[in-house]
Amino acid sequence: MSSPSEVAHPAGQRAAAEYLRGLLLKPGPYMEVWQQHLARPRQGVINQLAVAEVIAAHLRSAPSGPGDANVLSYQLRETVADALSGRLVSRRTLSLFIDAFGISEHEASRLWRLWRGSAMISVVSGSHAVPSGAEQELTNALGPRLHQTLSLHDHVYVCKDGRIDRARTLQVVEGITPGADRLPFLCDTNVLTLEVGQGCKGVTGEVRAIGDRVFATEILLAKALQVGETISLEYWITYRFPGDPRDPDERQYRRAVMREIENVDMRVEFHPHRMPAHVWWARWDGIEGGILDQQEMSPDSQHSVHRYLRSVEKTVAGFYWEWQ
Repeated sequence: MSSPSEVAHPAGQRAAAEYLRGLLLKPGPYMEVWQQHLARPRQGVINQLAVAEVIAAHLRSAPSGPGDANVLSYQLRETVADALSGRLVSRRTLSLFIDAFGISEHEASRLWRLWRGSAMISVVSGSHAVPSGAEQELTNALGPRLHQTLSLHDHVYVCKDGRIDRARTLQVVEGITPGADRLPFLCDTNVLTLEVGQGCKGVTGEVRAIGDRVFATEILLAKALQVGETISLEYWITYRFPGDPRDPDERQYRRAVMREIENVDMRVEFHPHRMPAHVWWARWDGIEGGILDQQEMSPDSQHSVHRYLRSVEKTVAGFYWEWQ
C-alpha cells in the first residue's frame, strides 16, 4: 500500500492527470516521443501502449529498482492508464513521466503543484470564441458586475515553433459592489492552465459552460473589496495550440472587451529564431467579424511589438502576424 506522502488527494491526482494529458497531446517534443512508436497516430488520442513504451525504455536505460532493467511496455500499461485517467497518480509514477519525457522544469513544477492540490493553479478549457450576440447571455450567466478594471497588461510569448506558448497578465481592479471577492475568467479550448499569484487567493477550479462554446472559471481575490478599493493581480496562462501555421487563430492575440477597460497595454514577444515576416495591430468587427482597420508594426530590439491604449470599450483589438 502506498503511504500518504506517495499518493496525493484524488482532486490533485485528477488535476495533474488532466495537465499531463494536455502536455502529451500538445504538438511538440512530448507528443513526438510517444508518437514515434506508432505507424498511424490518431489525432487527439493518446496511445497508452506507446506511452508505456517510452517509460519502459527510460527504466531499462536507467533502472532504479528490481526488474527495471528488463521491464516491457505491456507491464506498465495499467500504471499508464491509471495515471492518464487520474485514478491513481503516485509520486513515483509522476516522477517517471517527468523523467521519461524530459518534461521541462517549469512544466514539471506545475504538475507537482497540481498533484499536491494547490488552489493557486487550475487546468481550464473551453471553446473557440465568444459568438456574436452572446453579451447578454454572458451577463446573465456571470451575474452582476462586481468590479471594474483600471489597468490591464498582457505579455504574450510566442515560442520557437511559432505557437503562442503563454501569457502573463497584470491587472488592477476596483470594487464597485461591496464584498467583491472574485474575478470571472473566460477561456477556450486553447487554454491549458491558469495560474494565479499576487493579489489572488486561488482559482475555484470549477469550469462551467456559460453559453454556446463559452466556458468560465473564477479567480478568487486575496481579499474582498469594498466600493472604491483596489487590488493588483498577477496571473499566467499557458496554451495548447495544435501548431498549424496556416490557422489564423494561431497567428493572433486579441482582447474582446464587452465593457470599458482603461489603460490597456499589450505586448507580444517572439522567439529570436522565429520572427514573423509582418505584424499588424488591428481592430475587428466583433469576435467573428472581419478587420475594421489595421497598422503594420515593427518588432523592437527585444523581438516584441507593443501597443498602449488609454481606453477600450465594446471592441476586439490585438495583434496578428504572418510567417515567411
